[in-house]
Amino acid sequence: MTASALPKSRRHLILAVLMVCSLLIWLENTVMSTALETLADPVRGLDAGPAALQWATGAYTLAFATLMFTAGALGDRFGHRTVLMAGLVVFAGSSVWAAYAGDPGQLVAARAAMGVGSALIMPANLALLMWTFTGPARSTAIAVSSTSAGVGMAAGPVLAGVLLEHFWWGSVFLVNVPVVVLALTGVALLVPNFRSPVARSLDPAGMLLSTSGLAALAYGLIRAGQVTDWNRADVWAPILLGLLLLAVFVRVEARIKSPSFDPRLLAQRAFGGGNLALGLLLFAVAAITFFNAFYLQGARGYSPMEAGLASLPTALGAVLGAPLGARLARRRPLRLVAVPALTVAALAMGAGGLYGLRTPLAGIEVLLLVQGLSVGMVIGPVTAALISTLPLERAGAGSAVTNTVRQTGSVIGVAVGGTILSLVYRRAMEPSLDGLPAPVREQARVSAEQARHLAATTHRPALGRAADDAFIHALHVGAAWIMLITLAGAAVLLFALRPAPETPAADDAPAGSEEALPEAPGVRRV
Repeated sequence: MTASALPKSRRHLILAVLMVCSLLIWLENTVMSTALETLADPVRGLDAGPAALQWATGAYTLAFATLMFTAGALGDRFGHRTVLMAGLVVFAGSSVWAAYAGDPGQLVAARAAMGVGSALIMPANLALLMWTFTGPARSTAIAVSSTSAGVGMAAGPVLAGVLLEHFWWGSVFLVNVPVVVLALTGVALLVPNFRSPVARSLDPAGMLLSTSGLAALAYGLIRAGQVTDWNRADVWAPILLGLLLLAVFVRVEARIKSPSFDPRLLAQRAFGGGNLALGLLLFAVAAITFFNAFYLQGARGYSPMEAGLASLPTALGAVLGAPLGARLARRRPLRLVAVPALTVAALAMGAGGLYGLRTPLAGIEVLLLVQGLSVGMVIGPVTAALISTLPLERAGAGSAVTNTVRQTGSVIGVAVGGTILSLVYRRAMEPSLDGLPAPVREQARVSAEQARHLAATTHRPALGRAADDAFIHALHVGAAWIMLITLAGAAVLLFALRPAPETPAADDAPAGSEEALPEAPGVRRV
């Protein structure tokens, strides 16, 4: 069945179903961030340390990032609806596993399995969207679909807050099951099983290289936050090994005639530069979200519900920003819309360096609103423009490349952000530990959460105040680094979307050349 054979009403229903599937993934991302403080609690949670929490967040994103290009190939071969439904089933089963995990190790494993489910869902979701809609309606559908991110960001923290206020921490994962049932029903009844006429290889070598490379890199970065000596082999060796494996992965994929992950797409200035900028932005978003979860519930002492409500401006901004950015990009060059928005996002994130223990909540809310609005104005229009540069038969591969780069940014963002937080906290905390018993010093060094719990149980209020001060200092340092990284993304986007000389008409371009690809809104190709 082709898109033209589908009635308009059915296409709109398909879009709604695909948005539910996308909403599921965004709900999971935001729900997890709200639950971090509870999972770290020795009494109410799993007594998870900083490294375990980084892995619980990163294992999901790691599996998500590295398996998406394989999932795209599976969709091209067996049908994107088949792969989407399989991903929903895996996601539901692993959510139940996560809900009843008995220790941090089991939670990390369950979260990795959830990442597998998400990896099957996302490329199939976007490919089905591109098969269902054609012409200008496709860009509009992509922009509308991207609003599910904002809805998930809005609903996730509040939903998690309600669940954590009334139930045990596992309920934040168990809530995924009814959403999956709704999505499965809609997919089965409405969505045709589109597939590419050209089946791609599954590329097991590429999957092994990318997964092991990112896992080794993430392990080394997270391990760096647990030790004070970066000269240790268990820090630098995994990082070097990860970079080497990823370099081999790119080289191997570049030599394959029809790779599942095609790095040659990234050689195009607009597509490659735009994806790099989005990767840096998602790096920053993941890191600042990780920081804010501990700031609101830990340093400020808000309940999960209060922290969820405090995060609403970010989601509201994202919901408003995506359509606003798309509307502006139709009237002005994308470069003049996305680059200033990304710069504003960087400054809003860097303003975290002004947060303190008594910062007025209203000021924080304004900054979060600006951050969400500017991020939404970048992600929606830039993603639509990048995907629109690809021919329909490359929908699976192109969406896999885009989403892999973005999720890789999130993996590294959590790893690096958590490591900065741990290192700076530990150094700032050291002067306050002089004269304390050795067991107290060791536990207080682990994290601010551990120090606060220890201060409450041993009646040492000064220790709790010192932990808060050390955490705020670490937050300030981390926010400065996040701002610089996001500004680097804005510079990359400024270069990638710069005006280019006129090119020959598409009819005169050789078959398969870049000029033969459809023009993206606001983007000129070289």
